Amino acid sequence: MSATITSQPDATGHFGPYGGVFVPETLMTALEELTHAYEAARKDPEFRRELNQLLTEFVGRPTPLYLAERLTAQLGGAKIYLKREDLLHTGAHKINNAMGQILLAKRMGKKRVIAETGAGQHGVATATAAARFGMECVVYMGEVDMKRQALNVTRMKFLGAKVVPVTAGQATLKEAVNEAMRDWVTNVRSTHYILGTAYGAHPYPMMVRNFHRVIGEESRRQILEREERLPDLLVACVGGGSNAIGLFYPFLEDKNVRMVGVEAGGEGIKPGRHAARFQGGKLGVLQGCKTFLLANDDGQIELTHSVSAGLDYAAVGPEHSFLRDAGRVEYDFATDDEALEAFKTLSKVEGIIPALESAHGVAHAIKVAPKMSKDQIILVNLSGRGDKDVQQAAEFVFGGGAVKG
Repeated sequence: MSATITSQPDATGHFGPYGGVFVPETLMTALEELTHAYEAARKDPEFRRELNQLLTEFVGRPTPLYLAERLTAQLGGAKIYLKREDLLHTGAHKINNAMGQILLAKRMGKKRVIAETGAGQHGVATATAAARFGMECVVYMGEVDMKRQALNVTRMKFLGAKVVPVTAGQATLKEAVNEAMRDWVTNVRSTHYILGTAYGAHPYPMMVRNFHRVIGEESRRQILEREERLPDLLVACVGGGSNAIGLFYPFLEDKNVRMVGVEAGGEGIKPGRHAARFQGGKLGVLQGCKTFLLANDDGQIELTHSVSAGLDYAAVGPEHSFLRDAGRVEYDFATDDEALEAFKTLSKVEGIIPALESAHGVAHAIKVAPKMSKDQIILVNLSGRGDKDVQQAAEFVFGGGAVKG
């Protein structure tokens, strides 16, 4: 079974029944061009050399693997290690993929890049990559997300990007993706769409996974050096799922390593108040691929909610749907309250302020670590830092929101 899992996707971009290509005919040429460019680049030693040099000298890889000693002691169970993607340039894992795709854009002769963003971290990463290579950059962002992630909007502007507010629908991530795809259709000859998660039409889910698998490859080497064995449990938050699949993929054949992806439980599993696709979701097609998504009985996409803008999305990456069906990865959820409590706990106990997205993974570790023995190991992907979320979290924690103290 493991060989089948790690050989995905197939030539048509399918992970079992999931994935594929569901886009307007006008985008098929661009996707074929991207597929050919990526396949050639991944075999090209010069491309790999340039990307590795950028990741080392510009981005800041490798990131440390940190033993959270005080949190471990407080919980009284398994050792908790944090993979410190929050220490990367721009403050999150998103820069791994942005640097890979900007090199592809250059390889294809594109002079302009576009992106969508929810929490703003992918927008900042794309704007950073575009500035590094002197390309025009436009980022689409829901108006609601622009308000709750105002710091990242300002960062993108300083980096030279044009940030376009999207007011349609819920004015969050799904609508930002729609606008980015409209732009791409219109400007397909000059523009590359740097999609920010392991989602969308083939080759994006595979390509984004492969640009992020450095997270898991480093983690595997580092935990073996530190503990001389693999962890018992890997944990990562899951929106579209790029940070999670980047951590999980290099461990898929290690059958004794459990993996848990943590979705956004929002205010509880009730329609319109969460973004946990595996809790009552169904098979459908959205924004380029077939996967699990939140829709009503008529097939209309449901409203979503999460305190974290980066997890506030109605669909999940197709490889995650496949891995869940295969029984290789388990998927749970953390509510807004649990994520905010984890945000507060990690800040106070370890001196590390996590992104609200990452706090969902931390919340799961806090929940399960006391039930595990002290000789067991949990490895949590700390996918981003929480600077962008401090003002929003403070309103909840100190100013009349759900979490107090």
